[in-house]
Amino acid sequence: MVQENKNVVNFNEKLDLIKTYWSPKIVASLNDYHFKLVKVKGDFIWHNHQTTDEAFIVLSGELRIDYRDQSITLREGEMHIVKKGIVHKPYAEDECSILLIEPRDTINTGAIVSSKTAKNEWI
Repeated sequence: MVQENKNVVNFNEKLDLIKTYWSPKIVASLNDYHFKLVKVKGDFIWHNHQTTDEAFIVLSGELRIDYRDQSITLREGEMHIVKKGIVHKPYAEDECSILLIEPRDTINTGAIVSSKTAKNEWI
């Protein structure tokens, strides 16, 4: 008999529960860091995180991260770190699923409050 392991997080099962774009959901915690899954499509907002770097890991789809002077494109299986204090804006033409790794008190829109500011919610 195989026992279910409550410490296993299945990204695909969790992503199926996410119905809103740009609304990250916490799926795990490690020390003072949260692992967040998010589905994105369209434009986000220009913002930065003054005190922390931010890791973007693309699980499916394609994500462009715009900087003031350039853009980078991430495809499935690729990761990029946005350094603290750097203004950036994520964009996805089609639906894209991302794993974010960031300190537990990180707000997705940085210091800017907008309709896309998400609460830290577990899924």
